[in-house]
Amino acid sequence: MIPEERRRILEALMFTTDVPLTYTRVRELIGEISPQEFQSDLETLGEFYRASGRAFGIIRAAGGVLLGTNPEFADWIKRLLKDRLQTRLSRPALETLAIIAYRQPIVRADIEHIRGVDSEGVLGTLMERNLVTVGGRATTPGRPLLYVTTQDFLRYFGLNELEDLPQMKELRGLVEGDPRQVNMALDNPGEAEKPPST
Repeated sequence: MIPEERRRILEALMFTTDVPLTYTRVRELIGEISPQEFQSDLETLGEFYRASGRAFGIIRAAGGVLLGTNPEFADWIKRLLKDRLQTRLSRPALETLAIIAYRQPIVRADIEHIRGVDSEGVLGTLMERNLVTVGGRATTPGRPLLYVTTQDFLRYFGLNELEDLPQMKELRGLVEGDPRQVNMALDNPGEAEKPPST
């Protein structure tokens, strides 16, 4: 297969899927392709999209790749998907998800100790949405369930891997400097560096 044809197939796969494509999955679908060829194809396609001013590009998420719109079009996409965005996560769900993301694997008792409230309902919601799953059992008495995040969690937040989460020291710095910065950082990534207007 010539590189141009392979890239067109890769583009069609990324366009069609809503699940990030990994190198392994692409190889299963199109046959022999080396990791170097895969990366080269992605770079070539990515450069083509940038050079031709496309409204989309290649996004790396959950250990794979897919096509996604550029951030500058976020407001337009929000208008289009307004009804879907009404199903956002609640504050308790986000708190619980953050605890699990940073402390995983973690048992429910530890989540509730940190939050100070019962978390059974919130955990159920997160599991229904496939953002959290059971990752085994603890070795402590009673062998409670251990909760971990899923690949859908990575996709939901646009992360490629867990290491892409902000470091705790970065978050602490925001809170110690100005607690309003945390909300600014969550609502408008990249804006937290700017000083508050006077």
